[in-house]
Amino acid sequence: MLDKKAKQKIINKFKIHDADTGSTQVQVAILTEEVTQLTDHLKRHKHDHSSRRGLLKKVGERRRLLKYLQKEDENAFNDLAKKLKLKIAKKMIEDEQEKLRKEQELLAKDELKVEEEETGEETGENAEAKDE
Repeated sequence: MLDKKAKQKIINKFKIHDADTGSTQVQVAILTEEVTQLTDHLKRHKHDHSSRRGLLKKVGERRRLLKYLQKEDENAFNDLAKKLKLKIAKKMIEDEQEKLRKEQELLAKDELKVEEEETGEETGENAEAKDE
């Protein structure tokens, strides 16, 4: 758990405007610091399962917030990932690029099918015209 001074320092560093205390960027920065502290704690206390559960919950929450930020504001997401040096952000970017690539492949395949059907209909019409 962060003390008030540390939390306020993080808020001041990542805030978007003067009264900002709960923007996505601030929440992710706070969660990142808490994850770091819990990770250090768990290195010393390997059998502290309740803290491990708390760590997993915080990591999951941070991941959801990062996914939301990536979807809503890609530039802010990239900037935050660089500032916090997040490894997970790199993976999320790669996953997003892979998803876009697969969607483009599917669209290309659908376009080819449509073109083949259209050319097939045209050749069928030509064959019927020759029969008459």
